[in-house]
Amino acid sequence: MFTKAPRGTKDVTPEESYKWQYLEEIFREVCKNFGYYELRTPAFEHTELFERGVGETTDVVQKEMYTFEDKGGRSITLKAEGTAPAARLYVENKLYASTQPIKTFYLTSVFRYERPQKGRLREHHQFGVEVYGSRSASVDAEVISIVDTLYKRLGIEGVELQINSIGCPKCRSEYDKALREYLENKLDILCKTCNSRFEKNPMRILDCKNDKCQAELDDAPIILDYLCEECEQHFTDVKSYLDVLDIDYSVNAKIVRGLDYYTKTAFEFISNEIGAKSTVCGGGRYDGLVKEIGGPDTPAIGFGMGIERLLLTLENNNLEIPKPNGLDVFIVTMGDKAKKLSIKIVSKLREIGISSDVDHLDRSVKAQFKYSNKVDSTYTLVIGEDEIDKDVVSIKNMKTGEQEEIKLSNLVEKIKAKLGR
Repeated sequence: MFTKAPRGTKDVTPEESYKWQYLEEIFREVCKNFGYYELRTPAFEHTELFERGVGETTDVVQKEMYTFEDKGGRSITLKAEGTAPAARLYVENKLYASTQPIKTFYLTSVFRYERPQKGRLREHHQFGVEVYGSRSASVDAEVISIVDTLYKRLGIEGVELQINSIGCPKCRSEYDKALREYLENKLDILCKTCNSRFEKNPMRILDCKNDKCQAELDDAPIILDYLCEECEQHFTDVKSYLDVLDIDYSVNAKIVRGLDYYTKTAFEFISNEIGAKSTVCGGGRYDGLVKEIGGPDTPAIGFGMGIERLLLTLENNNLEIPKPNGLDVFIVTMGDKAKKLSIKIVSKLREIGISSDVDHLDRSVKAQFKYSNKVDSTYTLVIGEDEIDKDVVSIKNMKTGEQEEIKLSNLVEKIKAKLGR
């Protein structure tokens, strides 16, 4: 068993890693263009951070966290999502004392104990963005625009943006009262989890994945009818900024997101490309989280996007990630003297940024050529004792088949010129 990865995890092999690197590079470029800077948080946090930040009534805290006691008797949890750790970093490092807004992004592993399924693993990976210090609806639209820009850069179509406002504590209290009145006669029909949420956070019942529960919610009151003046204006402003950016959207009053820290704007990008209709990116505003975990009253907004799901979306859209170029140079050697010289040449080429390699398995000349072809080398050099004595090397362009001899003593400069470096 120890030679098999744990259930719900997946290796990324050298043959696949270029896809991840490509997505990471584009995400970093998009974030840079928007003026966002990377943050990195530990793989585990104090359990209380997620209990207070994410919410004790959420599925994440109740069912899905990898929690353990360390040797010092402290309760520790593997990173269950990216936002609470980012907020903790903001507070601990006193970023609130810096010029606002603070615009950040991250690429991170996330750990959830749940049934593994297509595009969702027990260890999965996320792109995320978090902005601190601005209450303006223009920031909400900008965060959504980052996702929209990323999809456009990747050529992904058919992804639908759905938005909602889930209000603030003031209007939520009125809505919760109305929702409880609607649900109180249905508690014997609703599942055990929904019953546990009824008193603490009834809005979370709307996020229940039980089909039987969902059938009872068709006529439930919607939060949009209970928004206070400030929240209603904010939602109107978000929509107007999305219109300015020419980003299509639809309003879905049932979007509440799965975590307790959300306020006002909530959004999801929905795709049909990975089987059933599925959320491929979700986020929203969480103006109370920083204060909840001990920091100053600080508005914030962000999103999380699963990389595995993004790869599936690309695959099901028949969008291929371009494979990287192979080696610039592979040197075929004959004899020990030639191999030692070739290792020296390869070292010099690498120093000036030319990717190169030499055989390390004592293959035959024919097998070395086959290997050079397999690693997609641009040029293959042949060096033997005769070539050393004559101060020449045979060089073959593997793309065109053209072959010539060049001076060994001038080899590095010649290759550099051929590659246009």
